[in-house]
Amino acid sequence: MTEGKISKNIILFAIPIFLGNLFQQLYSIVDSLVVGNVLGKDALAAVSSSGSLIFLITGFINGIFVGAGVIIARYYGAKNWKDLSIAVHTTIAFGIIAGIIVTAAGMCFTPWMLKMMGTPADVLPNSILYFRLYFAGGLGIVMYNTCMGIFQAVGDSRHPLYYLIISSILNVILELLFVAVLGLGIGGSAIATVIAQFVSAILGFAKLLRVEGRHRVHIKEIQINKEMLINLLKMGIPTGIQNSVIAFANVIVQTNINAFGSVAMAGCGSYSKLEGFAFLPITSFSVSLTTFIGQNLGAKQYERAKKGARFGILTGVLLAESVGIILWLLAPILIRFFNNQPDVIAFGVMQTRTEAIFYCLLALSHCLAGILRGAGKTSIPMIVMLICWCAIRITYISIIIKLLPYIQVVFWAYPLTWFLSSVIFIIYYKKADWIHSFSDI
Repeated sequence: MTEGKISKNIILFAIPIFLGNLFQQLYSIVDSLVVGNVLGKDALAAVSSSGSLIFLITGFINGIFVGAGVIIARYYGAKNWKDLSIAVHTTIAFGIIAGIIVTAAGMCFTPWMLKMMGTPADVLPNSILYFRLYFAGGLGIVMYNTCMGIFQAVGDSRHPLYYLIISSILNVILELLFVAVLGLGIGGSAIATVIAQFVSAILGFAKLLRVEGRHRVHIKEIQINKEMLINLLKMGIPTGIQNSVIAFANVIVQTNINAFGSVAMAGCGSYSKLEGFAFLPITSFSVSLTTFIGQNLGAKQYERAKKGARFGILTGVLLAESVGIILWLLAPILIRFFNNQPDVIAFGVMQTRTEAIFYCLLALSHCLAGILRGAGKTSIPMIVMLICWCAIRITYISIIIKLLPYIQVVFWAYPLTWFLSSVIFIIYYKKADWIHSFSDI
């Protein structure tokens, strides 16, 4: 990432991430398609709120790995091989511990969280079963993200793609086998996903044990280095807090959607699956920019970092808006894939056509946040997103929904807060010396 044509580097790095995220979306898409069409709208509603709850549990830990990736990318760009190895092995050790914690927390607190979210009584038993089985595979989820973060930090986005393709195909096969053929119900759907996630984690870890590079993992060296862990936490905790609090805000949003019943949950859950596809170019370029900026600032190539930032922002925004326009136009057809009941389709189309046209704002915020994280400014995205995507979003919904008790009020919370965060990020990006003010690790 520190040599060659900037646009080529970023695009070639982003494409495997995009494709990997695309296959990862198959996990939730296949869940919804099979569950919605085989088991019906109540079962679809049970898994439809999965994104907010899962991210609430895993978001903090994954934020730590974002910080780890920034540090590893910085060492890699600076060719500091000794500290690179320490960072990699500390990250793996922390991932194992974090995976065990996520498993325990998810299985223990799922019923309480679902009840706090106001999950309807007719949906609750299936929701509890699904999420408890899903979080039984918490270690696999966390360890895959750990390995993926290490690969991406050193500029390798291809191997995570390979492993996701394998696990996604496996997930499709197992989903159809367990639910459609063996009739294991919603539990079979969760088990299929867990098995596929563990396979991707095992493949990633096995590759790190064999890779020919300075980031190779040696079993005997997997341990927590106290000083390095402190650095990882300092860099990652702001993003972890940001992820968790935003996820909490989204749980509040989901709670308000739940109040409109299982039909609204199913329709909005179907939209959330489509939204996951729209986010692919956004997340791809955000991750690419974090790695690109981290490596180039580590190598002290400041002008190259600036040029890469400008290219990534423009490309990410244009791609996201293009996808948003397509979703807006095809919403009725796409929502119908998940469930063909008119009321379900109506809710899904309503949310799609409220939010999709504003994906350019979401992309702008994420790309600018990715740049600042790569520069070590992880607290800035945290502060901006906590204010806009959490405090303002929750306040808006809590007040306006009482005055105007319509579900559209909930939908508008997203584009309004995307706009506010974009404005603040642009001001900081233009005014602050984020290129030269980063501190060496």
